[in-house]
Amino acid sequence: MQIAANDVLIVTDVQNDFCPGGALAVPRGDEVVAPIQHIAPRFRHIILTQDWHPAHHTSFAASHPGKKPYESIELAYGAQTLWPAHCVQGTPGADFHPGLYLPQAELIIRKGFRPQVDSYSVFFENDRTTPTGLDGYLRERGLTRVFIAGLAYDYCVGYSALDARRLGFPAVVLRDACRAIDLNGSAPAMETQFAEAGVAVIDSAEITG
Repeated sequence: MQIAANDVLIVTDVQNDFCPGGALAVPRGDEVVAPIQHIAPRFRHIILTQDWHPAHHTSFAASHPGKKPYESIELAYGAQTLWPAHCVQGTPGADFHPGLYLPQAELIIRKGFRPQVDSYSVFFENDRTTPTGLDGYLRERGLTRVFIAGLAYDYCVGYSALDARRLGFPAVVLRDACRAIDLNGSAPAMETQFAEAGVAVIDSAEITG
């Protein structure tokens, strides 16, 4: 697959808390760093995303007495998985993985900072209506196709890719530059949605140019 001048690489939530030893570690999450670093120089445009929660975010199990991580509750916007407290603003866990070095990145999108709504997608909060502003940014910059890598494949990467398609952007997920949580079969379920939405899934070795 040939990279064009108006393509953008979105590197999703490669943060300490999502890597081994972190509060919400994705299995082998640190393994995404090497393929991302390898492929990044081929892109003229790179955007980073950063999970950025206040300390008592509504998606944290600790914010709901008697609830445990990975249980599901109903909030105003629908079902919400409860997570261990993670990527709290200003903490080391919210920092990017030390091996991720992309000084050429043009934008950092912070998400999950609204206390009462979680945020997986880089385009919308989990209420599916509140925008992050990335849609307008891409259109004003003339960026027309998104390549997505990072953590986690079946959550923030996946929802971002699906929303990109919903907004009319071609979307490509770099499978070898992602790792999945795979909570209750969430990885194969996300791949089914990819197929239905027209999200391309490739390995970074398939990229040329």
